[in-house]
Amino acid sequence: MIDRLDEGFSAQRQFTGNAAHELRTPLALMQAQIELFSAEHPDVGSEEAAFLELLQEQTEKMSQMTKTLLEMSELRSVPCNDRIELAPMVEEVLADLAPLAEARGIALERSGDAQLIGSDTLIYRLVFNLVENAIGYSRPDTAVRVSTCEEGGCVILRVEDSGPGIPEQFKESIFQPFFRVDLSRSREYGGVGLGLSLVWEIAALHGGTVEVEASSEDGTVMRVKLPVGEAVATA
Repeated sequence: MIDRLDEGFSAQRQFTGNAAHELRTPLALMQAQIELFSAEHPDVGSEEAAFLELLQEQTEKMSQMTKTLLEMSELRSVPCNDRIELAPMVEEVLADLAPLAEARGIALERSGDAQLIGSDTLIYRLVFNLVENAIGYSRPDTAVRVSTCEEGGCVILRVEDSGPGIPEQFKESIFQPFFRVDLSRSREYGGVGLGLSLVWEIAALHGGTVEVEASSEDGTVMRVKLPVGEAVATA
């Protein structure tokens, strides 16, 4: 039964990857044509300009979605043997997301350190997605905190936001593809509902887990647990 399930998931990943790959070219062509038309017709009316802006936003969102789906379908082909120091990686993520945080008046804070063996590229994406999500849902003029430590042979990464919290019934559903608790906020922020799903996939690929550790009206703490890896543990 497990073999059949694995075959089914493999087929699903292959189909998703193939579909995303086929969508990339026509979407890129649509984006290019919209941008060209906008550049060649700068004097269009307000209604036409608003329509063109809407087209640009939606094609960009679809392009990002297909890119993420393609990444998710190719996860298992990525080698996971890099020696990763999380402190400098988190610093890099916070630097990359600083403009987004500053625009919302949100402070970014980091503490702790840890090391593990895994895919540098994928773990970066995991941290990036969690922090980006935390910024998007935090209230203005608050803070997003990222902490790392080692506990019992595992790396623990926590990302704490100052958002409205996640209802109890949605604490597991948020990791499903395309699921969004607050649809209006997601539209405003521009998400497509794949960020946390990709985080879950990356954690699982590394033999780890991700969960909502705590959540209330004062904010949410996301907790990622990843095995350190033998190369680091015996170093």
